[in-house]
Amino acid sequence: MRRFGFVLLLVLASCTPAGSPSPSPSAAGTASRQSAAEAEATLASLRRVDDLPLYEMTYTGDYETAAPGPAPTAAAPFGCSLFAALGDRSRPVFGRNFDWDPNPALVLRADPPDGHASISLVDLRYLGFSAADDPRGDRRLLDAPLLPFDGLNERGLAVGMAADESAHSVPDPAKPTVGSVRILRLVLDQAATVDEALAIFARHNLDFTGGPPLHYLLADASGASALVEYTDGHQRVERGTAPWRALTNVPLAGVGEQERRHDRRYRVLADALSASGGTVTEAGAMDLLRSVAQPHTRWSVTYDLATGQVRVVAGQRWQTVYGFRQPVG
Repeated sequence: MRRFGFVLLLVLASCTPAGSPSPSPSAAGTASRQSAAEAEATLASLRRVDDLPLYEMTYTGDYETAAPGPAPTAAAPFGCSLFAALGDRSRPVFGRNFDWDPNPALVLRADPPDGHASISLVDLRYLGFSAADDPRGDRRLLDAPLLPFDGLNERGLAVGMAADESAHSVPDPAKPTVGSVRILRLVLDQAATVDEALAIFARHNLDFTGGPPLHYLLADASGASALVEYTDGHQRVERGTAPWRALTNVPLAGVGEQERRHDRRYRVLADALSASGGTVTEAGAMDLLRSVAQPHTRWSVTYDLATGQVRVVAGQRWQTVYGFRQPVG
């Protein structure tokens, strides 16, 4: 049962980072557990929103999160910035800049039969697409649920990741192993709260092979938040105690606030959120992401955890806004 219909406002941004990823080409829809009609409906829903290119698609039917499929591989880190502004319980906001190569992007809506409906953003290069490709009818899109780089589900739980070059995970042979991006899909599908999301992280080993090691920010509609990092091979969790959280590309667990602020982007986010008591307006949330955008910021997204409203900026064309709504079932 959906708690809300998702509203997406798309505003555009660009990206020219140093370093190039080496995406693993996907098999043709290895994640799909759809009927032929559901697969066709999914592919038929693809719509080009603008010339980034930015697409949107609604995935109809089921998928297998344990299926083999694409995994991000990278020669340089994702330089991302995230925040959770939780001071206003009626309007908690999660924001995120994804800083990487100028690849095509996809806004993906999914509603698996045995999981929560969600909306997420996917870098289509990791499904094998370049900006010059026409993805219409391409069954590689059926693997898109496996690669949410950030997202929000119908229960008001948001999750995003950023590179942390110091992260290191030693596997526990008693636990299953999941990819470092695939874990976001498990969280979006199965967790309603930060506590439930942390339990999913705790049950799995994370595989950082082929890509930058990551750390994660979680927040939910109740105002709860948490940071998940991997230090000396072990998972470390830092639960939120302030009305805001910020995350960039420096490790935070066990690090004092003054030391954290040596990182410029973290400092800009922390200063603004501290001054506002962790509250931001709709426009102010995007302005905050703009203040820490880099030349290689691919997309900027804000998720309203209470209403499901989503705003996306791509190509740094901040003034262009697209809107659409996911029907409520």
